[in-house]
Amino acid sequence: MNEIRRLDAGAATAARGDAGQAFDAVPWLSRSIAQDAASGRFARWSRSTIVDENVGAPVLDRAVFDRLHDLAGEPSAWPVGNAGLLHVYGYLLSLAPTPYGLKRERWLGPELARAFGLADDAFAPWADGPTLLERVADAATSLLRSPAAARSEAGGEYLTVLSASTGAAALVYARVTDDGIRLVTTFPVADAAAVLTAIDTASPAPGAPYRPRWNAAP
Repeated sequence: MNEIRRLDAGAATAARGDAGQAFDAVPWLSRSIAQDAASGRFARWSRSTIVDENVGAPVLDRAVFDRLHDLAGEPSAWPVGNAGLLHVYGYLLSLAPTPYGLKRERWLGPELARAFGLADDAFAPWADGPTLLERVADAATSLLRSPAAARSEAGGEYLTVLSASTGAAALVYARVTDDGIRLVTTFPVADAAAVLTAIDTASPAPGAPYRPRWNAAP
């Protein structure tokens, strides 16, 4: 059974709420989480909700959400948990349909890797060597240091950067804290200019709190 079929089996089991069997189907996933936890890599990430803003519902079963955080030794309070754990590893097990397809496609397809200027398989989850979380965080952090375009919101607390100002691009969203920048998510966009325009023209009601983007938890 190839790795895509294993992942399909794990995701189908996760959708039924059987967290243990879901992780048994993809043993590399638990190993990667353990390596990242031991190296403190989840500390590079902010918080996120598993309730998708487009779907309006959780994209993972609660048992799988809890299992992820137990394996990582990370605190959580359903539906909010560690953004790296959820966006990188949790999305691999999600079969929830969204307007942009399955969440996992950013890691399985070539679009995001190409937008970062990397090889098509740079984010293959089961690849030997650095874990997927480590590879994603390194690419995102590099873009944060040298973006083609950037926008800050909420008084500089949230930062969106893109690898291009027009056309296809990689997008990275992060939160700026007293302890440094914490990643929230990264994904490919087809029209970077449209993303920038949407941010530039956003106008919250006077006195209304900033609503974080892309499933970030305030």
